Amino acid sequence: MRPFHFPVFTKSRWQSDAYPLYRTERKSKPWVNALLFALTCLTTFFVATGEGWVRALMYSGGIMGILLAHEMGHYLTAKKNGVEATLPYFIPIPFPPFGTMGAVIKMGGRIPNRRALFDIGAAGPLSGLCVIIPVIIVGLKLSRMVETAALDESTLSLGDSMLFVLLSRIVLGELPPDKDILLHPLAFAGWAGLLVTALNLLPVGQLDGGHIVYSLFRKKSRWVSALFYGMLVAVCLFFYFGWFLMALILLLIRKHPPTLDDDMPLGPERMVLGAFMLAVFLLSFTPVPFGFGEGLIPMLIKGLHLR
Repeated sequence: MRPFHFPVFTKSRWQSDAYPLYRTERKSKPWVNALLFALTCLTTFFVATGEGWVRALMYSGGIMGILLAHEMGHYLTAKKNGVEATLPYFIPIPFPPFGTMGAVIKMGGRIPNRRALFDIGAAGPLSGLCVIIPVIIVGLKLSRMVETAALDESTLSLGDSMLFVLLSRIVLGELPPDKDILLHPLAFAGWAGLLVTALNLLPVGQLDGGHIVYSLFRKKSRWVSALFYGMLVAVCLFFYFGWFLMALILLLIRKHPPTLDDDMPLGPERMVLGAFMLAVFLLSFTPVPFGFGEGLIPMLIKGLHLR
């Protein structure tokens, strides 16, 4: 399937939603959370106003709904397990393509056991997916099919994840070879939410995927994390250098702290759900999220050829 295109947004990076802290307990100041939420609603609306205010509202509503569902999944599950957690802090950025750098919550104290760690790590992505999938489906129905030759240079080509391609084929069917999809802003919100979910499910360090893998394998999780971290570095070197900052951050936080009770059995249901979450990561990850850029090594080779 050809890359998807969206005419307004330009290149940027989306940082993953949170690296929970285990050192000090933090109390939320609700007025700060409310203010940041309101500002992020404005910035996500602002970056899409070129599409008209109705479509901008749909983009803002889609992306904010996805972020809110994800973070509240973490927050409510943390509270259920007796872990101190702040309300979500949204990060407004008045620049395309997303109008935000996501949202974070902060947790204080040690996680009581493996089950609590697993539940907190998995709750965010699962809650987010419950919003992402209908947002993508509705957004694709509102998108339109266009002639590939009619797309101009201002059109931004987006990469495909396997899950997005599957949903596209279910909703729109197989595309003719000379056709492409011009994404509605709501579909773009779903695409971005899927990308963020994949980043958070990377089984490395203190990301959501890192929590899940540590819960599943405990000390042996470092080998699983090393494998996936190596895959990210390989993508960065050979296909898309845009992952460099992500790889650098993960290098600094690769070690996962233990819970207070690492010996508590996880149970077969959580083991199956953990395997499902790893599958979601593989299906939703987009190695080259934007249709331009290349790996570090091809860039160096081209640079040497130009001399």
